[in-house]
Amino acid sequence: MKQIFDIHAHIYPDALAERAVHAISHTFYSVPIAQDGRLGTLLSDMARAGITTTAINSVATTAHQVESINRFILSVHKAHPNETLPLAALHPDVPDLPATVDRLVEEGFRGVKIHPIFQDFNMDDPKGMALFAALAGKLPVLLHCGDPQRDNTSPERILRVLRTCPGLELICAHLGGWTSWEQSAEVLAGADIWVDTSSSLYALDPDTAVRLMRAYGTDRVLFGTDFPVFDPAEEVARFDALPLTQAERRAILWENHLRLFS
Repeated sequence: MKQIFDIHAHIYPDALAERAVHAISHTFYSVPIAQDGRLGTLLSDMARAGITTTAINSVATTAHQVESINRFILSVHKAHPNETLPLAALHPDVPDLPATVDRLVEEGFRGVKIHPIFQDFNMDDPKGMALFAALAGKLPVLLHCGDPQRDNTSPERILRVLRTCPGLELICAHLGGWTSWEQSAEVLAGADIWVDTSSSLYALDPDTAVRLMRAYGTDRVLFGTDFPVFDPAEEVARFDALPLTQAERRAILWENHLRLFS
């Protein structure tokens, strides 16, 4: 039986989902959003797509949002412990970052989602360095990477953070850089990072996608849908169309996350 782990899904409380999805679609990216961002929709989509477990997250655009988002994410995980893996919200303006990270570990979070563009900081400025230093050796970081307008998460900045924060586990979303896939791979291939497939397969032909995955190492690639931006079933279909070996498919869809979150 095929098992699928999705590293990248955003969910929102039902009362806030419509506004959150509208902000992503119209304020930040000007792209159509496939789904509504609600938990019920995610669970239904997972069943339809054959996805076993999904890492759930929501980005905190201010420090004030961190606590309420994390309460929501934990409540969802407690209600659906097998179907979800909880990633915490965190913001660089949170006071006493080391103590906050220790508390996230104690509460059962398995990672953190950071989006320097939404959160308006450069990942290698002093504020960003303090954030990643606090997370190094404690929790993996799902990091939004790439943007055609801003370089907050450029490959060069990523390498500077890695050099300064030994032990940091970075999952560089969107195959290392949304809309800058080739340029990112040129710089980051061989670096001690993970990448995910989210918001990438729609734009890359299958041969190019596989070439980039192999450049990073298919033992360091995680499948991701970026729900609600994309329909999970369509993302699984895109992945299934890639010219990968069966061993590579098993690794990306399931086995790699077991090593990362061991």
